[in-house]
Amino acid sequence: MDSFREKLNSILEHYEAVREKMNAQESFDPSEYAKLSKEFSDLEAVTNEITKLFSKENELKEATELAKSDDKDIQDMAEEEVLTLKSEIAEIENKIRILLLPKDIDDEKGAILEIRAGTGGEEAGLFAADLLRMYEMYAQLNGWKFEVLEFSESGIGAIKEASASISGKGVFARLKFESGVHRVQRVPETEASGRIHTSTATVAVLPEAEDVDIHIEDKDLQIDTYRASGAGGQHVNKTDSAVRITHIPTGTVVAVQDERSQYKNKAKAMKILRAKIYENERMKQELARSADRKTQVGTGDRSERIRTYNFPQGRVSDHRINLTLYKIDKIMDGSALDEIIDKLIEYDQAEKLKGTE
Repeated sequence: MDSFREKLNSILEHYEAVREKMNAQESFDPSEYAKLSKEFSDLEAVTNEITKLFSKENELKEATELAKSDDKDIQDMAEEEVLTLKSEIAEIENKIRILLLPKDIDDEKGAILEIRAGTGGEEAGLFAADLLRMYEMYAQLNGWKFEVLEFSESGIGAIKEASASISGKGVFARLKFESGVHRVQRVPETEASGRIHTSTATVAVLPEAEDVDIHIEDKDLQIDTYRASGAGGQHVNKTDSAVRITHIPTGTVVAVQDERSQYKNKAKAMKILRAKIYENERMKQELARSADRKTQVGTGDRSERIRTYNFPQGRVSDHRINLTLYKIDKIMDGSALDEIIDKLIEYDQAEKLKGTE
């Protein structure tokens, strides 16, 4: 038996062992049972595929024997069945290999989304606002909670920068490849000559960090309050509701003035700060692990241009995987964004599989 089949058999044995431990639940405390239950659930997808694989392999043995028949009709049918089964087995094997790839521990987390207007003046701010709407509509389609944490306007309908919390199962897994420079090519509404302008916006997607992920000492924080600027009504001139938090050891600074309440602004700022510090640590570890390999989609650098949205041609092109789709309206309303995300995930999985060969 090859090492791959041995590994699959050991996974099935471990799955059954976990099942037996769960059935003997009177000898475990609730926390132990919860741990076993999660392990059982995590193994279920791959064990289902392994069972399916072994079943198909048994069918292949039977079809191979039938293909030796003296009856020409039976032989022809069996040979056709052998070809079909071999193709199905190859597909299942590939699916199992993908399921066995090391998991990103942050995949199941929510995410902090940050969008900043780049080059292109007012048009860049309008495009940044369009991207924020795109991700908000995509979140709604997936049943995720979308909460704006910070929103800095630069004009009617345009934004300088914005951040949002997106909560739900597997949010980071779906959005983590969106980080980078997004470029737009279109004719601005203010452009009388009809000339196409090129503008950019930068997107960053950070895994949402909890207190258990990263501990921040109060003594390491400098918290400043000040009066909010911009739109907001009379309270702007009366209360120091805006909050700026500096994490002294790393120099990370977060400022939030979105809410009228200083307490709410502080809570939002801490949420963003935790995510930023956690992401910095995460990136250090990732760079250390991937120093001698290139299995990620693109470089992961936020300065990397990853996608172009060309409105006159109605196309969106992702430069990392050479994918172009002519359905810009459906991508911008979030309904076709999965077509890009699915391909990015497939590419990333294929690259990681190469690294295991």
